[in-house]
Amino acid sequence: MKTFNIYCGGEFITSTSPLEVKNPFDGSVVATTFQADEKILEQAIQKALAVKQQLKELPSYAKYEALLYISNKLKENKKFHAELLSAESAKPMRYALAEIDRSIQTFLIAAEESKRLPKEYMSLDWTVAGKQKEGIVNYFPIGLVAGIAPFNFPLNLAVHKLAPAIATGCPIILKPASSTPLSTLSLAQIIDETELPKGALSILPMNRKTGNLLVTDERFNLLSFTGSPVVGWEMKKQAGKKKVVLELGGNAGVIISDTKNLDDVVTKSMIGAFSYSGQICIHAQRFVVHEKLFDAFLTELKKQTLLLKNENPHAEGTVISSMIDEENALRVEQWVQEALSQGAELICGGKRTGTYVEPTILIKCTDTMKVYAEEVFGPVICVEKYSGDIKEAVDAINNSKFGLQCGVFTDSVAELDYCFKHIEVGGVIHNQMPTIRFDQMPYGGIKESGLGREGIRYAMMDMLEPKILVK
Repeated sequence: MKTFNIYCGGEFITSTSPLEVKNPFDGSVVATTFQADEKILEQAIQKALAVKQQLKELPSYAKYEALLYISNKLKENKKFHAELLSAESAKPMRYALAEIDRSIQTFLIAAEESKRLPKEYMSLDWTVAGKQKEGIVNYFPIGLVAGIAPFNFPLNLAVHKLAPAIATGCPIILKPASSTPLSTLSLAQIIDETELPKGALSILPMNRKTGNLLVTDERFNLLSFTGSPVVGWEMKKQAGKKKVVLELGGNAGVIISDTKNLDDVVTKSMIGAFSYSGQICIHAQRFVVHEKLFDAFLTELKKQTLLLKNENPHAEGTVISSMIDEENALRVEQWVQEALSQGAELICGGKRTGTYVEPTILIKCTDTMKVYAEEVFGPVICVEKYSGDIKEAVDAINNSKFGLQCGVFTDSVAELDYCFKHIEVGGVIHNQMPTIRFDQMPYGGIKESGLGREGIRYAMMDMLEPKILVK
């Protein structure tokens, strides 16, 4: 059985707390690694602080070369990394390969952005007191970054913290999810081959108690967390004076207007609804369909959904497989049964076997049901109809405490313009699922869906502090 040592400030080490990583599909042990204790975390912090100034003075070309090297090495070993990611997360290979591609691209974007750190000149003679004065604004690394990454995109969502930190010259300590730490520990082996100062980066699986020190320790200048809203907002309360960026969840909506032909809508809806068993922050969860298209859409969607079967994530062509663990599968099953008891109608699915939950379509859901009001984070969707104009559909989408992304299918410029101006989300995706994300775009939400934005350049700005020279 393979063992992955944890990465503490440029050194691969073990601890007294071994951690078995199991394949959620069949329960087999993929590999063994370790959890860091408070002593190891303190070592990582000390190493990071020791190279903080060196990183601050690192020239752009050095950061560019390191980031480009990492990108190229990931590309050279793409299949290996995808297989490892698939094994630890039960993510179907088609999606695991896509995640590696995105990680490669994310490091490449960061390499390019490392050469374009902002600098501003401003005239200050807008008042009499500012006569013959000018200002130069430079942006400097914020300092030590704490990153906490989730299980569902174990590599790329971690990379969205690691790559901007390298690009801006910030030391970073990353806590990967304990269920899926192998992808990032494998990545650490590549990062260790670069010329970056040892201590610049640590990747440490930890239990919740130790990991909470990333939130409360005042030596961290920025906390970047991706995960559940309940956990994220509680972290913000405990974070003290440090800057906090939260990329949280949602119950993303999809509007299907009567001006849209259904030819490609169902195909795209299947991907948005059931990719990785719905374990995606921008999983398409609430479909609002015009009554003229409702019956035809629901009939075809059900037909396609019934073809999906639970298959080995390593098998070529697998679309849907197990959830991350049985605890979450049980929760989804319970939410579906609760909705049915409250008046929802089951179109298909709804059953659970171990860690597998059947792709499930519900109608007649209300905003008091968890499957509609909360983030289901499973292969469950709610489909409802609207009969009026686009405002009615937008009001239905906005009837949520979340606001991450929304997909809008329409051929009307006026409808799209109204949606963009009035839907309360961080991103509107035209004629596609809200599940779409490109790694250079600003990504994040409003309301309970988060605070701040990711996307390399936007994450970098959170890791930089402006300072002005007036002369």
